[in-house]
Amino acid sequence: MSLIPLFPLSNALFPDGVVQLRIFEVRYLDMIRRSIAENTEFGIVGLLAGSEVRSPEGEETLSPVGTMARVERWEAPMPALLEIRCRGAGRFRLRSSEVAKYGLWMGEAEPISDDPPTPVPATMQASADALGRLVAQWQRDGVPAERMPLAPPFRLDDCGWVANRWCELLPLPPDDKATLLALTDPVSRLAAIQDVLRGQGLA
Repeated sequence: MSLIPLFPLSNALFPDGVVQLRIFEVRYLDMIRRSIAENTEFGIVGLLAGSEVRSPEGEETLSPVGTMARVERWEAPMPALLEIRCRGAGRFRLRSSEVAKYGLWMGEAEPISDDPPTPVPATMQASADALGRLVAQWQRDGVPAERMPLAPPFRLDDCGWVANRWCELLPLPPDDKATLLALTDPVSRLAAIQDVLRGQGLA
């Protein structure tokens, strides 16, 4: 178990996912600058309640699971503004959390094992095909790779990767995303996602 800084977001990050953030709050500027300087990771957790930007009357409720994140690219267009792109690494269970200096959340994290490489079952191929069509559409539309909401390599033959990308893209309730992130069986995660896709006519 290790003590890590936490960044609560309205949308959960999954392993190998990407997220682009504009950092302007003091509590996060210091944390991200340290992460860049020391080449260390921090934890991204979903928000079950509350706002990403702290308000005097607001209270934040953190998801019990999260994903470690590493800064891949960053820019500082202004002294008190950082624009960063992060990639998701390993998952963790949040055993405890507390608010520290400047309102920064710190938490005790217990690692969750990575998904084993698992082929997409034939019964769930429709989910992978639908994601492939989405990527192809972005490419035809000329969306730059660095602006896509997912990053190569596009592992459309890997069950966990396909499930994770849909978990990030679909507007699921925060509680549901937390449950899916905590699942240790990628086939079960993709099965749950395929049910949602079918319900929306996407697969």
